[in-house]
Amino acid sequence: MLILKDISKTFNPGTVNEKNALNHVSLTLKSGDFATIIGSNGAGKSTLFNAICGDFMSDTGSIQLEDMDITFMPQYKRAKYIGHLYQDPNKGSAPGMTILENLALAAGKGGWLSHISKKDKLIFKEQLKQLDLGLEDRLNQPVGLLSGGQRQALTLLMATYNPPKLLLLDEHTAALDPQTAKKVLSLTKEIVEKNHITTLMITHNMHDALSLGNRTIMMDNGKIILDIEGSQRENTTVSDLIEQFKEKSGNEFDNDRILLTK
Repeated sequence: MLILKDISKTFNPGTVNEKNALNHVSLTLKSGDFATIIGSNGAGKSTLFNAICGDFMSDTGSIQLEDMDITFMPQYKRAKYIGHLYQDPNKGSAPGMTILENLALAAGKGGWLSHISKKDKLIFKEQLKQLDLGLEDRLNQPVGLLSGGQRQALTLLMATYNPPKLLLLDEHTAALDPQTAKKVLSLTKEIVEKNHITTLMITHNMHDALSLGNRTIMMDNGKIILDIEGSQRENTTVSDLIEQFKEKSGNEFDNDRILLTK
């Protein structure tokens, strides 16, 4: 489904601010894979997502999505095939538009749903009911008035309304309170499994990294240093992950957010 070959990216080359963000990254995801990604601060996790989405062109390598070479495809064209949720709940939806208008935008497959029929509204309400947040009765409320958790759940629904070929989740529950984060994570799992969406999810929670999906990937210094699945993953503990990071990177794990998460 997704093939990355030799992806590298250096920002501000030749200056004092030069940063080698991605260092010859290669990765293959099969259709339906749900891979969690964890890593130290500045490991290149979000940069990897930005490379896949086309926020910038990589210095080397190629990106193939299903049967398409998207290496040089503009970002707006990739957005038709790739869903992307961010840590910030304010991204991914239009605050000045109503819930109904946001869903109409999502339903339009990259364009505006020109006419919202009674049938469309009923479908939207049914979709919103699965969030269990009461949003189905607030279709005309501006999205900007929703709480962070409500908005993130709505954004998840929008990003998967027309199931994408690939879903990228960039710590999409990190800014939410624990109870809401648990709810959004449960919805994520349900939607991904129901629609068989190939997914990459960055998380700061090592327990989630090992319990969600079918693969766990660890990054450090712009490289993938660990990629486990199957029985190897099933027999791996959080302590094992920390120890393997130290062994493969030569450094202590330095992400306090991860180390303190239970």
